[in-house]
Amino acid sequence: MTDFFKNIPQIRYEGPNSENEFAFRHYNPDEMVMGKRMEDHLRFAVAYWHSFAWQGGDPFGGQTFDRPWFGDGMELAKLKADVAFEMFDLLGAPFFCFHDADVRPEGATFAESQRNLEEIVDYFAAKMESHRTRLLWGTANLFSHRRYMAGAATNPDPDVFAYAAATVKSCMDATHRLGGQNYVLWGGREGYETLLNTDLGREAEQAGRFLTMVVDYKHKIGFNGTILIEPKPQEPSKHQYDYDVATVYGFLKRFGLEGEVKLNIEQGHAILAGHSFEHEIALAASLGLFGSIDMNRNDYQSGWDTDQFPDNVPEMARAYYEILRAGGFTTGGTNFDAKLRRQSLDPEDLILAHTGAMDVCARALKAAAALYEDGALDRSREARYSGWDLPENRAMLTSSLSEIAQRVVDEGIEPEPRSGRQERLENLWNRFV
Repeated sequence: MTDFFKNIPQIRYEGPNSENEFAFRHYNPDEMVMGKRMEDHLRFAVAYWHSFAWQGGDPFGGQTFDRPWFGDGMELAKLKADVAFEMFDLLGAPFFCFHDADVRPEGATFAESQRNLEEIVDYFAAKMESHRTRLLWGTANLFSHRRYMAGAATNPDPDVFAYAAATVKSCMDATHRLGGQNYVLWGGREGYETLLNTDLGREAEQAGRFLTMVVDYKHKIGFNGTILIEPKPQEPSKHQYDYDVATVYGFLKRFGLEGEVKLNIEQGHAILAGHSFEHEIALAASLGLFGSIDMNRNDYQSGWDTDQFPDNVPEMARAYYEILRAGGFTTGGTNFDAKLRRQSLDPEDLILAHTGAMDVCARALKAAAALYEDGALDRSREARYSGWDLPENRAMLTSSLSEIAQRVVDEGIEPEPRSGRQERLENLWNRFV
């Protein structure tokens, strides 16, 4: 045991009237929602990078956090792991997620970095034998080191492509060793700053081949988890190739990978792409690509990826409603890819940020489930499209323009617009949230 979280009690469910800030008011893991335990619906995961590796910097200032595990060396990496699993226990978090660079020190060579990763994976495996928290997904950091300043899979330098491929292989091996349920690829630098020095066609072919190799390796090692891509439109690159759900779908179709890869959708990234979170979830579900979510939010006044913990129940309810409509998570879950504010220095802040976020998601899930079970919203939607249930109207979708035009003339069709009832449906929604 470390003393980092000393005097902080385990967070337990005490109900909505509790005045104990170190308690859940809405997240009751065993509460049944639509026939399934709340914990099994939400599948919460703690992000290793923002919780334990991030030092509190921003574009205008450096480190503000002073953690006892900051620094190089395997002993400090193991201390970080000790603290992490203590926090997982305090929160009762069923899952965690990590990048390789979060958990092990960078070596002088690739071989040394790989040895460091293998050693910490063994350390994780030993901890997981005595703790209930499991690995939701692993991933490789292919964006922080200067070698990736022009991308990883899309880099013009073949040596960088090779180094990235070797890194992903080692991280997939680590994820498989720990029983991870997914493996994520986020192309933070897979994009460009200017077309003056960029060959879009060449870079797309490299990215497609790289992802194909990832899928092939998954099958080679018998990894039964899901390969996930996380879309983001910009930042750090000016334009990123995995812009949004629709863009990634087009990429997957181009390289015949739509049956092999699903999506990890982040709220903050959806907003940067000009979409709502629920739009991206619903679109992914409609395309058969929904996999998992990173649950955070942006400051809508800042205009960049601020990675804040969720605090808006109605907004989150829209997302969970679409997740319920999609059938819920399978291998995916709710990962808190969120940071403390750089002035939130205390260990208590880290625990309370997650506690509050888990409560927000629980309230949102229950509201979404109540509306889903009520059925009024779905009935209204079905009624709006009910005309398409008539055989003569369904037949238009397999007819020609000429045949449809003749029908309009013969039947004297003159459409009469009907209300979309948006405000009435918004009122309905707000009765539940």
